[in-house]
Amino acid sequence: MTKTVVIVGALDTKGQEFAFIKKLIEETGLQTLVVDFGVLGAPAFTPNIPREEVVEAGGGDLQALASGEHKDAAMQVMARGLAVIVEQLYAAGRLDGILGMGGTGGTSIATTAMRALPVGVPKLMISTVGGGDVSPYAGAKDITFMPSIVDVAGFNSISQRIYTNAAGAIAGMVQMKAPAAQESKPLITASMFGNTTKCVDHARAILEAYGYEVLVFHATGTGGRTMEGLISDGYIAGSLDITTTELADEVCGGILSAGPERGLAASRAGIPAVLVPGCVDMANFGGIETVPEKYRGRNLYQWNPNVTLLRTNAEENRRMGEMLARAANEASAPVVIVLPLKGVSMLDSPGGRFWDPEADAACFDTIKQNLKPGIPVIKMDANINDPEFAEKCAGLLLEMLKA
Repeated sequence: MTKTVVIVGALDTKGQEFAFIKKLIEETGLQTLVVDFGVLGAPAFTPNIPREEVVEAGGGDLQALASGEHKDAAMQVMARGLAVIVEQLYAAGRLDGILGMGGTGGTSIATTAMRALPVGVPKLMISTVGGGDVSPYAGAKDITFMPSIVDVAGFNSISQRIYTNAAGAIAGMVQMKAPAAQESKPLITASMFGNTTKCVDHARAILEAYGYEVLVFHATGTGGRTMEGLISDGYIAGSLDITTTELADEVCGGILSAGPERGLAASRAGIPAVLVPGCVDMANFGGIETVPEKYRGRNLYQWNPNVTLLRTNAEENRRMGEMLARAANEASAPVVIVLPLKGVSMLDSPGGRFWDPEADAACFDTIKQNLKPGIPVIKMDANINDPEFAEKCAGLLLEMLKA
């Protein structure tokens, strides 16, 4: 069966460009299906799914949106409607890959729909913001961004080369055959940082020996969001959330926050989880000169020229304790919290640069005070990177998975 690339965009302002890329994709032997989400002028060519259907799926009124007076409302309606239609096309087997093209508005609408698709479905966005920070557009999904270099507005020697490359890229992704699948193994997610690598590596080896495949995510904000996105999408059997450091960045305003709901995905998905306040001793900033003035008198550690770590204090640890307790309290499957009494990171160990038992205790005590009855809290007289700590965490998750 011939595979289909779904092309999404505003055919009123960028119709010529979409017609060009549509023709190139079809010349590779693929089918195309065009969805129009423009609202102002008439489309440059007839799409497979017109804007009227997109507006209806988004719960809007095309006549009102076409006035151009409420561009913000139009973008919200079209993004919502496009996501519905794209999900329906995928469910019906009519979408094998998706391509969008546009400026900030078009990028926002198209990537909203792309984020509704599962990880692994080819997604390509040609965008004027493709070379910048695209994390708000990508979310936790595998969207490939191609900088448009020039604005998506007409043809010139640069834009035609970019559009040609884009057609080849999406065609290649869609036509590429994956290697024969190996024996499927249940998936487990694990969160890791440089300061918990030893622990996670040891726990991963134990879990893999029992037949599980462990996906390790670097707790850099994006890593935590991606991990929890996979959990929410139903791919994951269990969570080994050893490194919840992104909570420290959320509390302190650091650069690696994964948002205020970090830790809640496993609870909401109903999968067994081991929760550890790993690396909550550190919030991350850029070079030393980027650290906010209010933290300049605090315990700072220049991890490398581009990363400066702030040692969190007792009050900040209490707030993180509340967040971890909330994550456990919302669990609809078995959950256990494990506390390393000799430090939550490599730096937070007896004699270490961030060793602060009082700050750690503030987090630990707050967790226990805010937990619902019946949720186990296991204290271990060990540092988070000690082998016995990793073995305990892996063993607890194995027990819950078997149960």
